[in-house]
Amino acid sequence: MPREWKNPTSGTGIFAILHRWPERGGDVISEPWHNKDSRIKLAPWAQQDEDVQIMLRFRAGDPNAFEELVERNTAKVHALVFRFLGDAGQVEDLTQEVFLRIYRTVGRYQPTAKFSTWLYRITANLCFNVLRSRKKGQIRQIKAEGNDGEDFSQEIPDTHHEPPYIQLDAAELREHVSAAIDQLPENQKVAIILNKYEQKSYEEIADILDCTTMAVKSLLSRARGNLKLSLQRYVDKG
Repeated sequence: MPREWKNPTSGTGIFAILHRWPERGGDVISEPWHNKDSRIKLAPWAQQDEDVQIMLRFRAGDPNAFEELVERNTAKVHALVFRFLGDAGQVEDLTQEVFLRIYRTVGRYQPTAKFSTWLYRITANLCFNVLRSRKKGQIRQIKAEGNDGEDFSQEIPDTHHEPPYIQLDAAELREHVSAAIDQLPENQKVAIILNKYEQKSYEEIADILDCTTMAVKSLLSRARGNLKLSLQRYVDKG
């Protein structure tokens, strides 16, 4: 089990130090933003995105804004990291790294997308790094190249001792689905998690992965095909 998440502003640790940085003259906050500054025009969606408003307060030097962002978004990041990595032991460290990156980039922050999209992008990129480092130690993989030039790999399931169709209860099936998702290539895995578990649209996933909606549709199509192959032994065709 992971250690309990420590609020970065709880008074101890690196996040507490970083949170007090602006008060001590740190240069992470630059070019303070003000609501009435006519040089900055916010889109209507940004004016209604509460997290965007809190992030802009943080950018302007509000000492309480970062704590609000952490409190509002920690559970979301926790869940996303766990779904991406399936390892409870890494949830705390990756979640802290997400908020550390938000802290470090606040001086350059511009509300060009929903805050949740930016947050998911940071989280996904960090998890990509972990997934790729894991892949270096994997064996018994099929490697191929898709029609769009994307390399992908998939572990070969051992079916020698499995009957062709296995009856499972709902909990067991969910475990096998999670395991099958975990074996997907990282782009497909992230896309299917964002679509299936986070209910993100093609457009939102495209913003998070920094690709086109057509690329997202292709990723999801290949992911579903791979999942169908991995799970077909658990499907009763009768």
